[in-house]
Amino acid sequence: MTVGQVVTKSVRSETFPIVISAIRGNAVIKKAATGLVGLVVAVAIVLFFVNFAVIRHWTAIHIGSINETGPYYGFWSGFGSDISEFAIAVGLYTGVRKVNCHARMCWRIGHHPLQGTPYHLCKLHHPDVPKGGARIEDILAQYKKYQDSQGLAAGGAPTATKAPATRKAPAKK
Repeated sequence: MTVGQVVTKSVRSETFPIVISAIRGNAVIKKAATGLVGLVVAVAIVLFFVNFAVIRHWTAIHIGSINETGPYYGFWSGFGSDISEFAIAVGLYTGVRKVNCHARMCWRIGHHPLQGTPYHLCKLHHPDVPKGGARIEDILAQYKKYQDSQGLAAGGAPTATKAPATRKAPAKK
């Protein structure tokens, strides 16, 4: 078959024209791209080894490991002081990742746990949160469903129970 040739194929007793893609042309392009990437990597490695002393000296100056006023003073007052800033950034990212919606690419706060899973979802992704906001009917329906799942009596609204007051003994003088 040649590039761009139209072939007919029978599918479910109907005939559809299918254009054959340029398989042979794509293989040539992939080989050329692979060869070009390999050449660029080889040139970069050669340049690295030819200029190794310059690169090493530049790196030593910028991370502060050259003995300027004492051993590693330059490191801890320069590059080394950024270690704690990096740790703070990683901690913030971890905290945000823990509380945000677990749907892929969603950065909203996940306030709503999904029953039966360890996931917390935002109001947009949770299946039980209504799209236009929660009306009183929606809230009561969810509460009724919760009561039924817990095996509670199906009577009325929830009531608050007051704990019996404890009496303190008088202090001795």
